[in-house]
Amino acid sequence: MTVQDKGQPAGQYGLLTSIAQEAGVSPSTVSKVVHRRRDVGAKTRSRVEELLARHGYVRPWDRESVASRQIIAVFRDLSGPYTLEVVRGIVEAAGEFDVDVLTGTTSRRSISQWLEECVALDAAGLIIVISMLADDDQRRIVEQRLPVVLVDPLSAPSADIPSIGVTNWSGARDAVQHLLGLGHTRVAMVAGRAHSLAGAARLHGYRAALEEAGIVYDPAIVGSTDFDYDEALAVGLRILRTERPPTAVFAASDAQALGVLEAARQLGLRVPDDLAVMSFDDTLVAAMASPPLSAVRQPFEELGREATRVLLSVSEGRPPASPRIELATELVLRASTSGPRNTV
Repeated sequence: MTVQDKGQPAGQYGLLTSIAQEAGVSPSTVSKVVHRRRDVGAKTRSRVEELLARHGYVRPWDRESVASRQIIAVFRDLSGPYTLEVVRGIVEAAGEFDVDVLTGTTSRRSISQWLEECVALDAAGLIIVISMLADDDQRRIVEQRLPVVLVDPLSAPSADIPSIGVTNWSGARDAVQHLLGLGHTRVAMVAGRAHSLAGAARLHGYRAALEEAGIVYDPAIVGSTDFDYDEALAVGLRILRTERPPTAVFAASDAQALGVLEAARQLGLRVPDDLAVMSFDDTLVAAMASPPLSAVRQPFEELGREATRVLLSVSEGRPPASPRIELATELVLRASTSGPRNTV
């Protein structure tokens, strides 16, 4: 899904490179002047502006008959329900802001290469979704003041790089509290990897709900996987075969919850009669599952809109009031959860 920027002729980047050489500055400095950022000295700014005018450069968003600016959205991959929902949220939000979107993945092109691409295309900025930023990449973003916004980063970023996510801890706590309120005392979890900030927060929310209810955490019925169907299926089979199997499972993503549903099916367990299943995400597949999944809903459209809004503000030299923005989740109840037939 790639929308090319109609307002950025290929020759424009070559012109900016020539201007950088003529002014004796880096292309990123010229890009900062083009985007009217404040972190360029007055003398350098004046020189670059003079050369831009002399060579007839017109900023894409200043042209009357061309399309809007361009942003880049980069994902680890474009598979899975979560990614598709976030893509949709960003693209729809970008349309509202009259901005074109180029999407890509880090499977064949590194974050460092995408940063180069952002500068080369003179894009307004880069949204990076669920990725691990190397120290060198973080340093470059901060030092060169590249407009970058992170969505659900895998590791805690520099405070100078804005990030957006949801209330993972409280959302998970609400989900487990609901299961406990139905009468379940043996609640398992298929969690995310420990290195994932979102995955770790959801596990901590699960443990907090158990602790508040006076239930001892049992690692025998907790397993960590990627937000992945196949891995969750394997872990689900292991958990459901334990000596004291759970009567409910909380999964850290819809993909993992689908794996748990399949594990229950293979073992002849009926959902929710024999096993309640609660998910996190509430992507389109949650409502289409059999049975439809109760889930913690992430506001994907709002997530995309906020990421786009913050990115455009950063590109104009207006950083957000807070480096971390968290959007509220909500609990959506469907047919996959009910009370246990027999208390344990």
